[in-house]
Amino acid sequence: MAKLLTEMLKGTLEGIILASLSGRPAYGYEITARLREQGFSDIAEGTVYALLIRMEKRGLVDVEKVPSEKGPPRKVHSLNSQGREYLEEFWRTWSFLAERLDQLRERGGE
Repeated sequence: MAKLLTEMLKGTLEGIILASLSGRPAYGYEITARLREQGFSDIAEGTVYALLIRMEKRGLVDVEKVPSEKGPPRKVHSLNSQGREYLEEFWRTWSFLAERLDQLRERGGE
């Protein structure tokens, strides 16, 4: 099951991170910790950082460097208007897929 979960997460992790940021801005480690608390225990911190960089380049998140007491400044990510639009599209697509999968599970391939 772990391999299947990993494969399925690949297509949805970007939306999951944006959903996490919709509540409030956060830095990479904080996002990873939040997701792990919510049951996404196998998510690698490096994967989250790589996706944050990609989302920053695509203009889905804004980044602010904030001083840290424990080292170099932290890059705090926040959802911007383009990111919110993307997240809305992600949820619409997710709902569409979830409904179709539920139909298949209930009725089989009739």
